[in-house]
Amino acid sequence: MRNESAVRVRGLVKRYGTKTAVDGLDLDVRAGGVTAVLGPNGAGKTTTVETCEGYRRPDAGTVRVLGLDPVADAAALRPRVGVMLQSGGVYPGARAEEMLRHTARLHAHPLDVDALVERLGLGSCGRTAYRRLSGGQQQRLALAMAVVGRPELVFLDEPTAGLDPQARRATWELVRELRADGVTTVLTTHFMDEAEQLADDVAIVDAGRVVAQGSPEELCRGGAENSLRFTGRPGLDLDSLLKALPDGTSADEVAPGAYLIRGAVDPQLLATVTSWCAQHGVMPDGMAVERRTLEDVFLELTGKELRG
Repeated sequence: MRNESAVRVRGLVKRYGTKTAVDGLDLDVRAGGVTAVLGPNGAGKTTTVETCEGYRRPDAGTVRVLGLDPVADAAALRPRVGVMLQSGGVYPGARAEEMLRHTARLHAHPLDVDALVERLGLGSCGRTAYRRLSGGQQQRLALAMAVVGRPELVFLDEPTAGLDPQARRATWELVRELRADGVTTVLTTHFMDEAEQLADDVAIVDAGRVVAQGSPEELCRGGAENSLRFTGRPGLDLDSLLKALPDGTSADEVAPGAYLIRGAVDPQLLATVTSWCAQHGVMPDGMAVERRTLEDVFLELTGKELRG
C-alpha cells in the first residue's frame, strides 16, 4: 500500500469568479505516509485540500481520494476519511467531550475516547462549551474528532497552530502513531520544522501549482550546495587545499582566518579537509557544516516578499 497513491490529483483548476486559485495542479499522496503541503498565503493549498475533502467542486481536472471521487462518492468516503478543519465544524454550544463522544458514536470501531482525551489534554475542559475553549483547546478537540473514527486517510489543516510546546509535541507523536498504524496523513502547516520532523513527502504549492515535491532530504539536497566553515591562521594555501578536494568544490578566505568551502559536503570531504589541515600544521577551529533547510528551499521557490 505504501507505494500506492491514496490521493491523486491531475490538472486541478478551481476559480472564484475571475480569480484562478488553483491552476492545473498535480499532486500525489503516497498511501501510509505523511505528506505536508506547504505554500504562502493565497498559493492555493487550502483550496486544493478542500477539493480533496469534497467541500469544493473542481472546475477542471480530476481528483481521486482512495480511488473515489470526493464529491460523487462522498457517502462512501465519509467513514474512511478524517478531516480537521482550521476552524468551525463544531456546534458552538456543545461541550468538548460531549462532541467528541458524539463523533465517536458515528463510527463502527472508534478509538477509546477516554484515552484520546487524556492523550490530548482535554480532560480539564471536557465540560466546557466549544465557544468558551481557548484557541489551542479548540485545535486539540478538532484533531481528536478527526482521528477518533480510525480513518484510513486524515486531512489536518494547521494542526498545531496556537498550541503550546507540550501540546505541539503530543500532536507530533499522534501523527507518528497514525503513520505507524498505516494511516495516510495530509497536513498543511506554516511550520517548516514540523514538516521536516513529520513528513515523508513535501509538496510546495505556489501560484496554484505544485512547484516542487519530494522528501525533505531530497528537496534540501537539490539546488544550492552545502558548505563547510572553519577558522585557522590567515593566509592558508588554498590552491593546495583545492587540489585535494573533489572537482566542483570552491574554497575562499572570506575574512582573515575564516574559510568557506562550498560543494557536496559529505564525510569524505570532511575527512579530506581535516587530513589536509593536519599535514600543513593547521589547527582548524569552529569547523561547522551548513546545510540548506526546508525554509531555505521554500523561500527560494516562492520568494521572500510578504503575501496578503
